[in-house]
Amino acid sequence: MAIWQWALLGLGIVWAIQAAGVWVQMQHYSDVFKGITNQFNDGFVGAGHARGRFRKGAIAMVVVGPDLTVERVLTMTGRSVFAKFRRNRDFEGMTLEALKQARAATGKDCTDTAIAKAIEQVEAARARGLERESALGAPA
Repeated sequence: MAIWQWALLGLGIVWAIQAAGVWVQMQHYSDVFKGITNQFNDGFVGAGHARGRFRKGAIAMVVVGPDLTVERVLTMTGRSVFAKFRRNRDFEGMTLEALKQARAATGKDCTDTAIAKAIEQVEAARARGLERESALGAPA
């Protein structure tokens, strides 16, 4: 075979390995998200991400109870498909507002951005829930 055929074959193999790695990472994300939503089904879950152009990116999941107390914060940072979620116990038990202020007070790295986006999702889900409740409770 010519050199360009070997190069094309090598590129195809590398692409297949990357595709398999992405599939494994998506399965891990899906399993963690399903586990969290099954375990904490009475509150709100938000997921956020931040991409790093030349540095590692981050994904965060924030679970908030109905009383707006943070029940779980999971973060995943890294560049490879081998990155796993880590539980951040420092934030558990805080109010959502305290978590928001704590993240704003620290530096703006990828993890802070991902947590901020997850908090935005929690607030949006809570607002939709309140709208739904008021629509159902309003007299016709």
